[in-house]
Amino acid sequence: MFADFLSRLIQPQPAPLAGADARFALAALLVRVAKSDGDYAEDEVARIDRILATRYGLSPFEAVALRRDAEVLESEAPDTVRFTRAIKDAVAYEEREAVIEALWDVVLADGVRDHEEDALLRLVANLLGVNDRDSNLARQRVEARRT
Repeated sequence: MFADFLSRLIQPQPAPLAGADARFALAALLVRVAKSDGDYAEDEVARIDRILATRYGLSPFEAVALRRDAEVLESEAPDTVRFTRAIKDAVAYEEREAVIEALWDVVLADGVRDHEEDALLRLVANLLGVNDRDSNLARQRVEARRT
């Protein structure tokens, strides 16, 4: 299942991802960012589950199942540059901008803004075609909701 999905995702000209495939790829990206500091904390896992449930209208059980599948996909996915560029080519800009906000939500879930996570988020935003200003505004929206 994962090998077929990955091969479709990293084609030179990937087809736009349909609903279930897009959320699968984006869930894997949430997992990758959460793992980037070497500490895949329970706060981050719980935040990913809540984001997936809210964003896609999933039950808590369905969100956990999607995240678990995304963890497997993330572990098998190519390097972040190729993986993220493939998502950019297959997902509309509006969705990518919303993903940056969700990624910031995961990064800030454990209350620590780690340098590795910051660096990866800057790279991911750039590769997704989301400029620094929009990424910073997304971070500020997340921080405002937390206070």
